[in-house]
Amino acid sequence: MEVKRRTARSLVAKLSSVSEQIRSEALAELRLITKHDADSRPIVTEAGAIPYLAEILYSSSSTSQENAAATLLNLSISSRATLMSTRGLLDAISHALSHSSSDAAVQSCAATIHSLLIADESYRPIIGSKRDIIYSLVRIVTDSNSPARSIKDALKAMFGVALYPLNRATLIDLGAIPALVSIIVRDARTGIMEDASAVLAQIAGCEESEEGLRKAGGVRVLADLLDEGTGASRRIKENAVAALLNLARCGGEKGREEVREVAMKVLEGIADVAENGSSKGKAKAFDLLKIVLEGFEMGDSRFDDLLNHHSK
Repeated sequence: MEVKRRTARSLVAKLSSVSEQIRSEALAELRLITKHDADSRPIVTEAGAIPYLAEILYSSSSTSQENAAATLLNLSISSRATLMSTRGLLDAISHALSHSSSDAAVQSCAATIHSLLIADESYRPIIGSKRDIIYSLVRIVTDSNSPARSIKDALKAMFGVALYPLNRATLIDLGAIPALVSIIVRDARTGIMEDASAVLAQIAGCEESEEGLRKAGGVRVLADLLDEGTGASRRIKENAVAALLNLARCGGEKGREEVREVAMKVLEGIADVAENGSSKGKAKAFDLLKIVLEGFEMGDSRFDDLLNHHSK
């Protein structure tokens, strides 16, 4: 262990060298060490690497940015508190997200944001207050030239942001809803559609979602995902159910009526999730059915039986 400490201190010291080659070689070595040796991660952090790595995110070298961002992602696995307490780190990540010419650096920065958000609930309002980070994530998702990996990492980070209810209005204000709806409509890649619909389901859980979804045509898009003819995956269908349910609960009377209007056309799809989905999916589909069928005489014993079955 002492050998690892000496190695870490030596490599970190080289990050302040006047020689660009020495800095680059040390940075590449730190990336490899923190990737392959889990025990070394806290040691590298204790050696003081994080402030240097944050500074390197401003480098004009895309390779240096890539290595620094990847190393920070590796360190986020075991040293999240230190990352969050490092002054200027989030600003450096924001800079790389919006200005880096390296797709790999952007992906690592987005993945680091996701790692921090998922690990500790207390980080969510802090990161959510950084509008420039959220704007950059939305921009990545919106840009049709973004690689699939960048989009997926940005969507995962947005999901983490949206887990904190007060962040959802910020996401909406910065254009998340039309960006997500556009992805669902245009992107045939199942994994990306699943992630986009999961983020949309979270964002729907606030009052501001009604106007945003209505303007973007999102309610009808969500309902279309439940149509048997679309061939959407089970996870996408469950996300669509969750989004419609959240809108019905949080979007006021307008949201509730919009949901009931479109959901009446895809009752079979909702019922399918209630019967065959995951345990969470079944519960949400049943709650959505109760809202949609409230006050209606359906004349279809299938839905009566379904409601009775789940209410037991």
